Amino acid sequence: MLKRLLIVLSIVALGLLLYSVFVENIFSQRLSPKDSVETTLNHLKLKVEYNRPSKRDRDIFGALVPFDKVWRTGANEATTFETNYDLLIDGIKLKKGKYTIWTVPMKDNWKVMFNSKQYDWGVNEKMEPMWDPNYDAVELVVPTQKLDETVEQFTIAFDNKTGNLKLTMAWDNTFIEVPIKEYSTAKP
Repeated sequence: MLKRLLIVLSIVALGLLLYSVFVENIFSQRLSPKDSVETTLNHLKLKVEYNRPSKRDRDIFGALVPFDKVWRTGANEATTFETNYDLLIDGIKLKKGKYTIWTVPMKDNWKVMFNSKQYDWGVNEKMEPMWDPNYDAVELVVPTQKLDETVEQFTIAFDNKTGNLKLTMAWDNTFIEVPIKEYSTAKP
């Protein structure tokens, strides 16, 4: 019995080693690690799951991430946004549920899209965004802000320090804020 167990464990170990060498190195850290950010305000719960690419001495916006083209808003898998209550974003109702976030970085502002379709990955084999505009639930344009310090790794966060909830994104020397309000408490 022990001999069979050792044989099975050896086969599993060999399989993991071969997978790591030929498919994906499962033992090394990803260049764009997965991360998530959550916030809870009373009964409202928001969550974003995304991958965090690093600057690594590269030019980012207008170069690695071209201006005026749809970006998957991170790396690898499509970035997701989840809310347990209806929201008001730029005066438009976003129903509770799970969305993917897509952006179009521009020189002075960004277009941000909350898309109801779930995608397995952020880009296709030609490195084109998987985004389908027919599923955009909310689209808004927000101004960019220039940062004095460089943000090495792409970062998404929630900011409620002034009592006005915002979804923020920062990378390199660029920062944006997306204002969010719970739909039931939003004032017309």
